[in-house]
Amino acid sequence: MPRPLVAVLGRPNVGKSTLVNRLCRSRQAIVHDAPGVTRDRSYQEGFWRDRDFRVVDTGGLVFDDDSAFLPAIREQASLALNEAQVALLIVDGQQGVTAADQAIAEWLRVQACPVLLAVNKCESPDQGLAMAAEFWGLGLGEPHPVSAIHGAGTGELLDKVLEHFPPLQEESEEPEPIQLAIVGRPNVGKSSLLNAICGEPRAIVSPVRGTTRDTIDTQLEREGRSWRLLDTAGIRRRRSVSYGPEFFGINRSFKAISRSDVCVLVIDALDGVTDQDQRLAGRIEEEGRACVVVVNKWDAVEKDSHTMAAMEKQLRSRLYFLEWAAMLFTSALTGQRVQAIFASAAAAVDQHRRRVSTAVVNDVLQEALSWRSPPTTRGGRQGRLYYGTQVATRPPSFTLFVNEPRLFGDSYRRYVERQLREGLGFEGSPLRLFWRGKSQRDAERERSRGS
Repeated sequence: MPRPLVAVLGRPNVGKSTLVNRLCRSRQAIVHDAPGVTRDRSYQEGFWRDRDFRVVDTGGLVFDDDSAFLPAIREQASLALNEAQVALLIVDGQQGVTAADQAIAEWLRVQACPVLLAVNKCESPDQGLAMAAEFWGLGLGEPHPVSAIHGAGTGELLDKVLEHFPPLQEESEEPEPIQLAIVGRPNVGKSSLLNAICGEPRAIVSPVRGTTRDTIDTQLEREGRSWRLLDTAGIRRRRSVSYGPEFFGINRSFKAISRSDVCVLVIDALDGVTDQDQRLAGRIEEEGRACVVVVNKWDAVEKDSHTMAAMEKQLRSRLYFLEWAAMLFTSALTGQRVQAIFASAAAAVDQHRRRVSTAVVNDVLQEALSWRSPPTTRGGRQGRLYYGTQVATRPPSFTLFVNEPRLFGDSYRRYVERQLREGLGFEGSPLRLFWRGKSQRDAERERSRGS
């Protein structure tokens, strides 16, 4: 059974995102003292008393202006309202009732979703009730005074929210959804790709750089599995980013990479691989995430029967960090190969979580040794690789026991990794190899005896 959903709405800068963070006990939503920071629907998980629920934060609603992103923000708010069990209209108690509040209230009165009115910035226990009383005139029932910053009144508000949830049913144990982060530079088509996958305008799409600021969280079913898609803010070079909403959005993008199971790195087919794409690839590899490289805007490329193979070779020569990742050529505009992303991502996740027996690992290592012996120093010392074993998954990690790690240079270490990949697979996942020498093992043995 899906968790009940609470939609948070209101005009710009009344403290919606601050209240969402308070209700969900997080700092996930970007909070900044400027209007229009939140644009897309942003979902978070919450818990109160005995109920789990989700909260969707929306952009500031303005009905008398069609400039910039405002029509798209209104569309996102309508979509949030359609799927919610209850809506929270947030108003500013210190400013009092405004014409914008009245316009939003008028719009909400004709919606099917029940509405609760939360009067924010009512920090004063003496004046809070008096400030909230002014909002009876909106015709949405009792105004509830709260303070998003200090938490005052939020417990009572959540009690009212719970009254609109369906009865609690016993839920069957379900596996955690696979976390899939969509990452890339600004304007490579990440949000368009998300919308094509979902079949609805899940994220605002605009040619303006930096349209997506929050990490957009979407849950759906594909390939017989549950997925949580994380559409992230476009990541620019650090020196190009000023402190503010974009700075916070990029930090959340990096966090999305670190908490994901698999990353979809989106490349612009017209631009090719840039320096920033290489940095992102390196970040994904450093974090040990599974990955699929998606080359978007393939419909805009003039091509013949050899174009795809030639471009893949060219792109892979620049994306050497991710030589192990599958590469797909897609078009978010036409939908070409968009749904194939899930099959590639599922295969990468399976490899990322796979464990291989020690016997199989050593069969591959013996084969590698038979083809190419470890190097010998000028003094006649040769490296000896005794055996190896897999010690972890996510990413697959192997410890190789040798006589002296310093005798194995980078070239031979890369050779062993290639042989492990050829013999064991692990397509779509990075590998970690740890080289342990005899002296290290002896020292550890001595420490264990002493303890």
